Amino acid sequence: MAEGERQSPSDSSEDIPPATQNFIIPKKEIHTVPDMGKWKRSQAYADYIGFILTLNEGVKGKKLTFEYKVSEAIEKLVALLNTLDRWIDETPPVDQPSRFGNKAYRTWYAKLDEEAENLVATVVPTHLAAAVPEVAVYLKESVGNSTRIDYGTGHEAAFAAFLCCLCKIGVLRVDDQIAIVFKVFNRYLEVMRKLQKTYRMEPAGSQGVWGLDDFQFLPFIWGSSQLIDHPYLEPRHFVDEKAVNENHKDYMFLECILFITEMKTGPFA
Repeated sequence: MAEGERQSPSDSSEDIPPATQNFIIPKKEIHTVPDMGKWKRSQAYADYIGFILTLNEGVKGKKLTFEYKVSEAIEKLVALLNTLDRWIDETPPVDQPSRFGNKAYRTWYAKLDEEAENLVATVVPTHLAAAVPEVAVYLKESVGNSTRIDYGTGHEAAFAAFLCCLCKIGVLRVDDQIAIVFKVFNRYLEVMRKLQKTYRMEPAGSQGVWGLDDFQFLPFIWGSSQLIDHPYLEPRHFVDEKAVNENHKDYMFLECILFITEMKTGPFA
């Protein structure tokens, strides 16, 4: 993430760029267990967790159908995700002996790898062009691994980092909070589910006991915030097919439950 002074959320993105921001291409820094401690003590970690919790507060008690402001930056991010979706349609699965990990995914990913900076440049104003190569790395990291043809919560975490970076440089603002979750992140989930289904991607490092979903984690954080103080939906309703079918369009959490029941067979437990 960008180093230097944080731009105030109220600053206009058309103003003079912050003088002290330097951009570097991200590289892997967590190699050993002690490195995790260093990460958790860092300013970047504080910013990242703060970003997730701020959005959590923003969507508290609100349905996905809630009316909210949609800025130009939000529209551009949705257009970016729509492009990724269209590329899936243009890259059909190939015939292969193995059931999982369709190799056509590598073709799809190669296109993103090539075009990522151009895509990010459509979202970032020209005076912040220096940030594009840094921010684009998080986008490329957010869609799965082209070697293993897998996808998991670490990739999802990279997409949250991508959005956090856009907030840090002032592309996304305080009043974009609800739209970041309901419009951008929700669209991201749709595209990732399509990737998972189309290319039969393996779950990355799936440990069944750690989460309900093999692929996603953040919709359970933000989705549970949506359900705070709900007049009738309770935890017992998450395994109630009728309740899920009637409410999934309003609640991210239930959309996840619906996807799990589509992808897996047998009793929910």
